[in-house]
Amino acid sequence: MNKKVGETELAVLISNMEPILNDGEYVFSTVSNTDSIPREITICEIKEKEGTTVVISKKHAEQLGLPFEFVASWITLNIHSSLEAVGLTSAFSAELSRHEISCNVVAGYYHDHIFVDIKDKEKAMNALRSMTK
Repeated sequence: MNKKVGETELAVLISNMEPILNDGEYVFSTVSNTDSIPREITICEIKEKEGTTVVISKKHAEQLGLPFEFVASWITLNIHSSLEAVGLTSAFSAELSRHEISCNVVAGYYHDHIFVDIKDKEKAMNALRSMTK
């Protein structure tokens, strides 16, 4: 039997999620080949049949000549959420939706990462902080 790692209790996750706004502007770019993109500058990669999506800083995307459309802010929930936790993504996405903020979510081993339109970053941070009270 594997020991569970990370928090699974939804009430604890929400009250302690501590959203942190990372510095910078980030983009999603789809490429057919990632060989020319240094791994140390990507936030993450997702391989799809149409190509590989990389999340990368806008600055690096521009330097590499990568195409992008959406410029985002990156918010990290600073609680170690279990990959088996149920309801956290639903809770914060519903709250952001109430404020008409779209979100793109990436789950890492330790934290959830939320990408929101750059124009909505402060509104998103306020909405997420209001959930922890």
